[in-house]
Amino acid sequence: MKTLLASLAAILVSTCVMAETKPINLSLTPEIAVHDSSTFIKGLTLSIWGENEQSSLALGIVNGTKGSSSGFSWAFMLNYADNYTGVQWAPVNYTKGNFIGWQDGWVNYTGGRMKGLQSGIVNYAVTVTGLQLGIVNIAETADSSVQIGLVNIIHSNDEWFKALPEELAPGMIFVNWGF
Repeated sequence: MKTLLASLAAILVSTCVMAETKPINLSLTPEIAVHDSSTFIKGLTLSIWGENEQSSLALGIVNGTKGSSSGFSWAFMLNYADNYTGVQWAPVNYTKGNFIGWQDGWVNYTGGRMKGLQSGIVNYAVTVTGLQLGIVNIAETADSSVQIGLVNIIHSNDEWFKALPEELAPGMIFVNWGF
């Protein structure tokens, strides 16, 4: 009897989980959409303003994601996410937590660890592993990273030229690094 109840519970739970994953979402706002913002989208998202956790191609004016999302997010104004893996292309890309992949836009912000490439006018990340390519590049800490741009700042580089070759300087024109 216990085995039967456990099996039924497993089927019920897995059915509920599968029922919350959809292949496509169309939205005007998070509240006016084919699927509500709690539905996981695995496939395609077309939005004026969308906000779903996803593993998809997201095309829109404002693309938002909750939780840990992945894919290719291309927006005409803004991409925002809790955590994201993949590609974000928009004039402004904002990731509250960790980002892995490529952020390309005028302003790119990662509030946690950024692993990959940030290319834009202004790039900011708390911790960078990878490359920041822009006019102004800012990192609180650098973990195997290079910055190429007009103004490059790594706050964890304590002194100017004292830790060569691992660290260059706290701030530098054209290129800076921390390993």
